[in-house]
Amino acid sequence: MPVPWEALIPFALLTTMFGAAGTLLNTSKRLQNQGKPVRYNVDAWDSMMMDRDQRLTGHKRGQAAEPYAPEEFETNSVWYTERVF
Repeated sequence: MPVPWEALIPFALLTTMFGAAGTLLNTSKRLQNQGKPVRYNVDAWDSMMMDRDQRLTGHKRGQAAEPYAPEEFETNSVWYTERVF
């Protein structure tokens, strides 16, 4: 059975566009996470640690290597920023 060569051009275009879209989406998500892979299945502990990292470094994926927290961290608590209804 002969191959319809005209059908290979749209097939190649679709394959290229899906590949480019997936690559750009992956690159965008990695850049938003400071080059680290996206987190899946985030539980309560992980979200609490991400909030702490956000308050320490300014980014939810940033981590500090200093053994002691900065002085501003004493008053930078989630209890002060949380709204009570």
